Amino acid sequence: MRVVDNGDEGRPKRADARRNEKTLLDAAAAVFVTSGVDAPVRDIAAKAGVGMGTIYRHFPTRADLIIAVYRHQVEACAEAGPALLAASASPHAALAQWIDLFVDFLVTKHGLAGVLQQDNAGFDTLHAYFLDRLVPVCTQLLDAAAAAGEIRSDLQAYELMRGVGNLCIGAETDSRYDARRLVELLIAGLRR
Repeated sequence: MRVVDNGDEGRPKRADARRNEKTLLDAAAAVFVTSGVDAPVRDIAAKAGVGMGTIYRHFPTRADLIIAVYRHQVEACAEAGPALLAASASPHAALAQWIDLFVDFLVTKHGLAGVLQQDNAGFDTLHAYFLDRLVPVCTQLLDAAAAAGEIRSDLQAYELMRGVGNLCIGAETDSRYDARRLVELLIAGLRR
């Protein structure tokens, strides 16, 4: 996996630079959801309200952009778990909302494997990062819902995440297949 050297390694980014990068990554993720990871850079630039040069300055290759979106979404998913648990009406509601975000993430990452297929070590590193960040969050949500008596207590986070992932496979090739509906049924089925 290639790492972009922007010359300010070790120095924290300014607040406006972090906001701009977040806006750009959010726009890229939204475009990837609707058009896939091969979407034209001009579409991402238009969605972010920036010039194409800005994207290329931050992310010289498509793979750099895809990896950054992937990491950005993993972090957003990881941060959302505790926030949803604190703000939702119930732990089960927090779990359902988090799984919905997880589905968005899974839809966005379609095509990542194809982009990185030449770099197995890079893909393995990203997958390990994904598991390290998200399995504990899902575990926290499952444990809270089980402790509240809302769901069965014999399910492991990895199993649930793998099941959700499997339900999302193929959704992009069959317009009649509604992965989100099936995931909603799965989450509803966890109830006691």
